[in-house]
Amino acid sequence: MTSPHLIALLPEVSAFLQRRHGLWIDGGWQPASAPADTPVRNPATGDIISFVSDASADDVDRAVCAARAAFDGPWRAMRPADREKCLVRLSELLETHGEALAQLETLNQGKSIHIARAIEVGASVEYVRYMAGWATKIEGSTLDLSIPVPAGARNLGMTLREPVGVVGAIVPWNFPLMIALWKLAPALACGCTIVLKPSEDTPLTVLRLAELTAEAGIPPGVVNVVTGHGHSTGAALTCHPGIDKLTFTGSTPVGKQIGHQAIDNMTRFTLELGGKNPMIIMDDLDVPAILPGLMAGCFFNQGQVCAAASRLYIQQSAFDRVVGELQNAMQALTLGSGLDPSATLQPLVTARHRNRVAELVSRAREQGVEVVTGGQAPTRPGYYFEPTLLVNAADDNAAMREEIFGPVITATPVRDLDHAIACANDTRYGLAASVWTRDLNAALSAVRRIKAGTVWVNSHIPVDPSLPFGGFKHSGYGREHGSAAIDAYTESKSVCIPVF
Repeated sequence: MTSPHLIALLPEVSAFLQRRHGLWIDGGWQPASAPADTPVRNPATGDIISFVSDASADDVDRAVCAARAAFDGPWRAMRPADREKCLVRLSELLETHGEALAQLETLNQGKSIHIARAIEVGASVEYVRYMAGWATKIEGSTLDLSIPVPAGARNLGMTLREPVGVVGAIVPWNFPLMIALWKLAPALACGCTIVLKPSEDTPLTVLRLAELTAEAGIPPGVVNVVTGHGHSTGAALTCHPGIDKLTFTGSTPVGKQIGHQAIDNMTRFTLELGGKNPMIIMDDLDVPAILPGLMAGCFFNQGQVCAAASRLYIQQSAFDRVVGELQNAMQALTLGSGLDPSATLQPLVTARHRNRVAELVSRAREQGVEVVTGGQAPTRPGYYFEPTLLVNAADDNAAMREEIFGPVITATPVRDLDHAIACANDTRYGLAASVWTRDLNAALSAVRRIKAGTVWVNSHIPVDPSLPFGGFKHSGYGREHGSAAIDAYTESKSVCIPVF
């Protein structure tokens, strides 16, 4: 922390790190069953920066019971306009404490302070404000029914949207604050209560968020936060019979387990899972002009983005040119702490994850895949991995099939758009994709034919609160954002009234 290149931590951040954090249940800090001795590390150095609790099944039960009491009590009865007011106030507090939250996120997750400020905080503030507006706009419909008996009967039908109830939300480690708010804001706008479980690797900003919800006037029990590991705390939450809706963002294997558990309890669920996302690049583009967009689509947050591009399909006539430009741009990236504003590539989140990325690249090299640049974990403190470009990978190679979730991309030549689309769709995933071309007809054709929940044209990675986000195939079930999120946190009730 003493390097002249690193930004100085705010006193608010330093003080927060000194705590041994408990659990946020029923509007305040409560001790867990076990001591708060689970270490939290800084990915840039590997040093321990704080300690959190590992919630037991009993602790989770306390949180769910608090959420149930709040749902059956003041929150569900609150006027929509008052729920909106609470969420607007929360967005203001996020903005007020934005620099502290950004520093805390960077320190815990490893990402660039620029991304933490702009996305984890800035975009989240706008997201909460957007969802706050939905609190007063949830509506049903009226229908003129045609029930045939008794003869001559007339019936009026209507539908109501009601909050689904107590939500269990499991948040990943790549965008801890932002994705927590993707789940919290629509759930609260609909009148639900929530129990949040952040990743054991990146719990700090969600714990700070809990305190801000109380400052925003959100009643006790509406928002609860339990920290701990997936196999213990997470499993207790996903299996709890008091949960009405589960929402999970994370890996496909874990998502499948949660889906099975939800079905056993008949719990509603939304799963936003992994991706092996293709980027199609045609030969009619100015490569230097699009290079910043290509790099952002591949290496944003070190490629630790479910929607990041990892398979590049490049038209044969442009292949050498694009690969050469990418190689030069990747070699120009500078590794460094997220708290170093000049660094352009930051560490991966944990040593465990860094080692997994390194093992996948090593296996690909052993199988004959060419490493154009990168491919190594540098010898230095922290969990860094060089930006890596692979070519000549067979279609069945793990580098082409498995989600690496790091700064590793493959480049493959294709004959034409038809060939590129066939390759792009040859995966069990279907989260996101992009096509880069000046030909509007070709782009629109690709949009229709690519099997993915989001398809960008001449860009890759941006999301908007109003645009539904989720995947096809093994990339998930359900959608987040926009009206789709409101549907996910409400139940539809049909009402039939005879008209005399």
